[in-house]
Amino acid sequence: MTTPQEASTFGSFAGRIFFELGLTSLARSPRDVKLLVVQRFVRFVAYGASTLVLVSFLSALGHSSERAGLFMTLTLVGDVLISLLLALSADRLLGRRAVLVLGAALMVVSGLVFAAAPPSFWVLLAAAVLGVISPSGSEVGPFRAVEESVVAHLTPAADRSDVYSWYTLAGTAGTALGILTCGWAVEGATTALNWSFLDAYRAVYLAYAGLGVIKLVLALALTHAVEADQDSPSTARGSGDAPSDTTPLLGPDAGSQAGSCKTCWWAKLLPPLSPESRGITAALCFLFAVDSFASGLAPWSWVTYYFRSRFNLEEGRLGSLFFTTSIVSAFSVVLASSLAKRLGNVKTMVFTHLPSSIFLALIPVGSSLPLSVFFLMVRACTQSMDAAPRSAFLAAVLLPSERTAVMGAINVVKTTAQSIGPFITGVLAGKGLFWVSFVCAGSLKASYDLGLLAVFKNHKRDRHEERDEQSP
Repeated sequence: MTTPQEASTFGSFAGRIFFELGLTSLARSPRDVKLLVVQRFVRFVAYGASTLVLVSFLSALGHSSERAGLFMTLTLVGDVLISLLLALSADRLLGRRAVLVLGAALMVVSGLVFAAAPPSFWVLLAAAVLGVISPSGSEVGPFRAVEESVVAHLTPAADRSDVYSWYTLAGTAGTALGILTCGWAVEGATTALNWSFLDAYRAVYLAYAGLGVIKLVLALALTHAVEADQDSPSTARGSGDAPSDTTPLLGPDAGSQAGSCKTCWWAKLLPPLSPESRGITAALCFLFAVDSFASGLAPWSWVTYYFRSRFNLEEGRLGSLFFTTSIVSAFSVVLASSLAKRLGNVKTMVFTHLPSSIFLALIPVGSSLPLSVFFLMVRACTQSMDAAPRSAFLAAVLLPSERTAVMGAINVVKTTAQSIGPFITGVLAGKGLFWVSFVCAGSLKASYDLGLLAVFKNHKRDRHEERDEQSP
C-alpha cells in the first residue's frame, strides 16, 4: 500500500517530469491555444500525405523532373504573395480568425481540384498556390505567422518555449501520420484494389480536402480572444525613450509626409516597427533566407522521391521510413524546451540544428540503402529541435504589436528563398546530379547556424517585459 509520503514523492517526481516536458505549460494554456495546436496537427497530416506523392503524382500526369521542380518553385513563389497579403492584413483588416478560416476553406478547394487530377500544369499550379499545397511538407502559407502570434499573445513569456514545443511537435507528428497513412493506403489501393497509381493519388488529395474541412471547423471554434489588441493612440504611446507600439514605420518625422495617406489601404497594412526591430528583422531575414534556400534544395518531396527512385522503394515502405523519421523528430522537439531552459533559445537552436545540417549533406554519400537511411535517421534526431526555441526567440525580441506582421514578413522571405531550390534540384536530378543538392543544402544550413550564433548569442531578454520595467 502506498504511503502518503511515497505518494507525495511520486507526485513531485511526476510534476517535475511534466514541467520538463512542457506539459504543465500546455495544460494551463487557454482553450484557443489548444485549438491551434490541434489545427496544426490536422494541417500537417494533410501536408505529409501530399508531400509523399506530389512528385510521383506529377510524374503520373506526364510531367518531367524539371517540370516538377518548376511546379514546386512556382508554388512557393505564389505562396509568398498569398502569405504576405494575409499575414499583413490579419491584425489590421481581416482579423486573425478570419484569415485562418479563409485558409482552411482554400485547402478544401485545392484538394478537390487535385482530386479531379486535371492534366493542365497551370490549373494545378493555381490550385496549389491558393490552397497551400506544401511542396516541402513544411509550413508555406499564412497559418504559422498568425498562429504563432496568437500563441505569443495568449501565453506568458515563461511558458512560450514549452507551448511552442508542443505546437511544433503537433506538426511533426501530423506529418508522420500523414506520410504513413498515405504510403500504405496507396500501396493497398494499387495492389489489393488494382487501382492505378493516378487514381490512388487522386484519393489522397480527396482526403486532403476532407482534412481541410476539419481544420475549417476548428478555426470557426476560435474565440475573439485570438484577435490583436487595438490600442488607441492616446494610450498606446510609451514613456521616455522607449518606442511605442504605435511608433510610425518611418520614424516620428514621417507623420507629416504620410498624413495624406492615413486612410490608404496599404498604409493600414504597414506594421509599426520600432528602430531596434528593423535591425533585428533585417538580420533575421538574411539568415533565415540562407536556411530556407538550403531547405528548398532538399524538400521532403524531393527527398522521398530520391529514395523511391534510387532504391526502388514502394509507397508502403517509403511511408514507413519517413513516418519513423518524423516520429523521431517529433519526440526530439519535446527535449528542446528542456534544453532551452538551460542553454537559452539561440544556443539550443544552433547546437541542435548544426548536427542535422551535417548529416543532411551526408545522405547521398552512402551507396547502399542502410547507410543512407542511417544518415536520414540521425539527422531526424535533431532536425526539428530548433523550431520551438526559434518561435520563442522571435516572440521575445519583437514587440507584441509587431509580431504578426514581422513573423509574416519573415515567412515571406523564407518562402521566397526556398522557392528557388526545388527547380535547381529538379534540373540536377534530371542530369543525374541529385547528390549535389544534398551537399549544398547541408553546407548552407551549417553556415546559417554559425551566423545565427555569432549575431544573436547575446539576445536573451523579452523586450515586452523590458519595456514594462522602463514604464513609470
